[in-house]
Amino acid sequence: MKKIIIALAAMLTFAGIASADHDRPIQFENLPEKARKFVKAYFPDEKLAFAKQETDFMEVSYEVMFVTGTKVEFNSTGEWTEVNCRYSTLKPELVPSQIVSSVSQMYPDVKFVKIEKNYRGYEVELTNGLELTYNQAFELVDIDD
Repeated sequence: MKKIIIALAAMLTFAGIASADHDRPIQFENLPEKARKFVKAYFPDEKLAFAKQETDFMEVSYEVMFVTGTKVEFNSTGEWTEVNCRYSTLKPELVPSQIVSSVSQMYPDVKFVKIEKNYRGYEVELTNGLELTYNQAFELVDIDD
């Protein structure tokens, strides 16, 4: 009996893990309203390659990819969490002004190619290859190359 219970528990665990990561393509109209407004405001001329909804256990997120290679990720409420311009640079208005000011003082000729935000703060990647991490008070806390 003990072996049967252990086998059932293992099967349920593996079934849960297998179904935990579920991505599915969606139409642009199925994104949260806040995400749609963000895309229309900051990427009005970009051609959409695809949009998808990602479900990971109890968490839902969204991803939008443009033909140019730019990718934007959103959380379940439609707040952006990452913007990654693989072959171009970010529009400066996507980066908080405190970070723009800090970076322009340290590296006057570089631009931003990626920004991520989370509960701890922001991480930006620059055209010179550096990754800078800022806390919520916009203080520089780490530099990676």
